[in-house]
Amino acid sequence: MDKIIVAYWSQTGNTQEMAEAIGKGIEEAGKQAEVLEISKVTLEDLKEASVFALGCPAMGGEVLEEDEMEPFVNKVEKFVAGKQIGLFGSYDWGDGQWMRDWEERMIDAGAVIVGGEGIIANNTPDNTAVEACIEMGKALASV
Repeated sequence: MDKIIVAYWSQTGNTQEMAEAIGKGIEEAGKQAEVLEISKVTLEDLKEASVFALGCPAMGGEVLEEDEMEPFVNKVEKFVAGKQIGLFGSYDWGDGQWMRDWEERMIDAGAVIVGGEGIIANNTPDNTAVEACIEMGKALASV
């Protein structure tokens, strides 16, 4: 598949910036990136894909955003087995527990996390986080 979906939910724009960097990496690797807010992604698109990325910042007590993203991820868990996925997001407090929990959920559902773990950035992604996102995009494109 030459098109890779990078779906995200972002409140402040930090996770969106990460999604765009992943999209840049995908395109640098010669594939087409479709960077979309979660509200514009269909489950059917992800069911058909063998590889995709999901992004969400830490909310509240280090959980996924509860109105849109959590229900979406619950549905994705039902068909993610065998797929290679990237996970990413920003946070303002805590130590990234929401990402570790998310990784565990996806692995338990049968997904393979590209790069072995999600990418997190404290607030606005710094150059290191942006570069890690670009590299994730390249890795997703090479699957």
